[in-house]
Amino acid sequence: MARWTVTELTAIPDISSADEGEPAWHPLAHALGIDTFGVNLFVGEPGQTLVEEHDESASGQQELYLVLRGSAIFRLDGQEHELKSRMAVAVTEPSVRRSAKAVVPETMLLIVGAGGGPFSSTWDPAHFSRIERPA
Repeated sequence: MARWTVTELTAIPDISSADEGEPAWHPLAHALGIDTFGVNLFVGEPGQTLVEEHDESASGQQELYLVLRGSAIFRLDGQEHELKSRMAVAVTEPSVRRSAKAVVPETMLLIVGAGGGPFSSTWDPAHFSRIERPA
């Protein structure tokens, strides 16, 4: 097994179904051999669903959504938020119902998720002393 992988995103296959209306799905965790967290990349056109409506109550998973390019409308427990390029939303409460649709052509959304137990950072907490955490 490789100790690291360097690749272009375009080299990771699109495994989305052939059905029209689905965004391109690039399974980064699988393709890169990551097994401690989930990470996927979706590329969609206006109106395409990037994130199916769901919650993570059963898994306890937290998720981070990062718009790398374009714009997406997120629906979080019924509230809509438009995220533009370089914006992120962290869903830290697994029971939050969430979904997202692309707004502009070639909207690129990176999704990172992990569940189970608490995360233990290897960074020194002093590095973050000036950063407030949400209540």
